[in-house]
Amino acid sequence: MPKEFNLGGEIAWRPTPEYLERAHLTHFMRKHGIADYAELMRRSTEDVAWFTEAVLDYLDIQFYRPYEQVVDLSRGIQWPKWCVGGKMNIVHNCLDKWVEDPQHAAEAIARWEGEGGTTPDHRIAFIWEGEEGAARAVSYAELYGMVNQAANALRSLGLGKGDAIGVYMPMVPEIVVAMLAIAKIGGIFLPLFSGYGVDAVVTRLKDADARALFTADGFYRRGKVVQMKAVADQAAAQVPTLEHMIVLRRVGNEVAMQEGRDHWWHELVPSQPAEADTEITDAEDILMIIYTSGTTGRPKGAVHTHCGFPIKGAQDMAFGMDVHPGDLIWWMTDMGWMMGPWLVYGALALGAAFFMYDGAPNYPEVDRVWALVERHGVTHLGLSPTYVRAIMPEGLEPVKKHDLSSLRFFGSTGEPWNPDPWMWLFKEVGEGKRPIINYSGGTEISGGIVMGNPVLPLKPGAFSAACPGMAADVFDENGQPVRNQVGELVIKAPWVGMTRGFWKDPDRYIRTYWSRWPNVWVHGDFALIDEDGMWYILGRSDDTIKVAGKRLGPAEAESAVVAHPDVVEAAAVGIPDPVKGQALVVFCVLRSGVEPTDDLRAELRARLVKALGKALAPKAVEFVPDLPKTRNAKVMRRIVRAAYIGEPVGDTSALVNPEAVEAIQALQK
Repeated sequence: MPKEFNLGGEIAWRPTPEYLERAHLTHFMRKHGIADYAELMRRSTEDVAWFTEAVLDYLDIQFYRPYEQVVDLSRGIQWPKWCVGGKMNIVHNCLDKWVEDPQHAAEAIARWEGEGGTTPDHRIAFIWEGEEGAARAVSYAELYGMVNQAANALRSLGLGKGDAIGVYMPMVPEIVVAMLAIAKIGGIFLPLFSGYGVDAVVTRLKDADARALFTADGFYRRGKVVQMKAVADQAAAQVPTLEHMIVLRRVGNEVAMQEGRDHWWHELVPSQPAEADTEITDAEDILMIIYTSGTTGRPKGAVHTHCGFPIKGAQDMAFGMDVHPGDLIWWMTDMGWMMGPWLVYGALALGAAFFMYDGAPNYPEVDRVWALVERHGVTHLGLSPTYVRAIMPEGLEPVKKHDLSSLRFFGSTGEPWNPDPWMWLFKEVGEGKRPIINYSGGTEISGGIVMGNPVLPLKPGAFSAACPGMAADVFDENGQPVRNQVGELVIKAPWVGMTRGFWKDPDRYIRTYWSRWPNVWVHGDFALIDEDGMWYILGRSDDTIKVAGKRLGPAEAESAVVAHPDVVEAAAVGIPDPVKGQALVVFCVLRSGVEPTDDLRAELRARLVKALGKALAPKAVEFVPDLPKTRNAKVMRRIVRAAYIGEPVGDTSALVNPEAVEAIQALQK
């Protein structure tokens, strides 16, 4: 890896007085007499107990019984306990307090927004639109009643505190109701990606000993019905602990219902009383087990608690995306991925609103996303670099035909940016005035390690800083901090959102994150801090390519070819080479209508040689119709590599496009 590496270049956006004055960060720092962001980082990372308590207070997180100690590190930095002795339930903080205590709600909104006297019970909690055009707005008061009915329905089936309940549904209003109802009764929420096949659903339900499952008859994608209940049935047959299945009628297709086990949502839930008690849980009781996949071995179940994941999510949404009551945030995601629960818990804890879309982002036309932004007044839009690269060839006409004046922020997560797509989104779509809040962390983090924010400048593709409270650094191979040099992304102090380990597998958790350097979390990403203090995430460190002793990060090679107007996206991997140890192979996806030719291959090869040097010249440039990626747009380079050289590809359940693996396998050398 070259010692000098600056992806982003010059500063592209600086905070305006309007952004600065409105920012949660500005208000938080003023409240605590903090002069600037550097001082905030020092205080928040050197005294995590002070910072955590300050965040809980700022977010107005309420406890049924106050905690006795913010954090207990008696078991070591790897196993902290938070809000020790405290009793709470995150549903109280997302719903109950807004509806049951209107005076307090009015005061809280006045504190954040200056809207004295306004209560949020009739404010919008979320807006939903389906691919077929159906739409619905749900207020806080309505959501409160719906969640209570669903909680009563679960209790009527004998379900309660500590019971694991899977949610395998499309992005419809009822998925929000289901996840909050599970938390309300003290159950454990198991989010499952709506595109999972049978094996992936079985693995996760069995691992958590799930007693029930929410699902739907199916959902729409590109005008066609995708079956869900049939998959759920096959999975349920292999999960001995599963007693109940609650089925939403979404598309109206005929499905089999097993008597005694299966219950129609419309028959079970709406008939229940609209009042229900919220289970009083310990702050550290398990709220959610959310699974992440590796290329080998069974999925890892990241364990999150009531005072963990939602607090970190709301903190990042406030300090990074600057979401306030009255805002409408949309993150293009699925509830089976971290950003789904993040969206719900974060927005509701802040008294804001979120948007959900159940459909393909370019159906029936390429402008669907921009039409949704205009129609519903979206203020914060989270998307992926892959989506931007895919729509760039269509030009600006699909964007400019819509009024995007409601938009104040873009958000992005899941993969590194290349400078050209970033600048296109910023300058052409965002008119050079809307910041792109780059965000990177993970499921085990409950949000971000590094993130942009509205009080610091931005460079293309960069992160302005580490998130407050995240004692992040970049280490070289000897465990020493480095600047303007690529190294390992690490965290040196605990934070409230860190996973409480892996479900039933504490040793794997320690091996994964804590085994390289004492008391240091090694995240598994390459990162760089440039001379201006801005951060870059450059892909997984286990994706490193080492050609004749020279270390190469995939982002460098990928940026070189994606800069070509005919290349939409790329993945660079290292394959075994008898002379050099590894050789570089770059896989390119071409824009629609462009044919792969030997001349184009030679042109891309020449670009790589010019960018990287002759010593790192690629062994091959391959053309593929798509790259295997997860729902949150992470390109799975390890799977690309394994498929190309004929090795087992491991767990592919997280992929949204498993057919991409077959296309790469057909290229095997």
